[in-house]
Amino acid sequence: MLDIRVPIGLLFIVLGAILAIAGPFVSQQAYQDHSLGINVNLWWGLVMLAFGIFMFVLGRRGTSAVRSTEDSPEGRRLEETEEHREREGGQGPRGH
Repeated sequence: MLDIRVPIGLLFIVLGAILAIAGPFVSQQAYQDHSLGINVNLWWGLVMLAFGIFMFVLGRRGTSAVRSTEDSPEGRRLEETEEHREREGGQGPRGH
């Protein structure tokens, strides 16, 4: 199962890298006029790159809160109930 943090991380990595690489190549006059002399593309590119790496690593670690039914007492009871219904020929929840 694909964790949503992986594609989000990849998106931020790509966009952050583009901004961080483009930042030093933009004329310094543009920064003087619009952003108090701060290279906004470079710094926000680095922030986005760091966030993207963070999200990607979390997504690849598999720290999702989703657990299989065998890992919890409630899940085991649910599985036993479903197996019991199948053996008796009954229908599942809501008649399905």
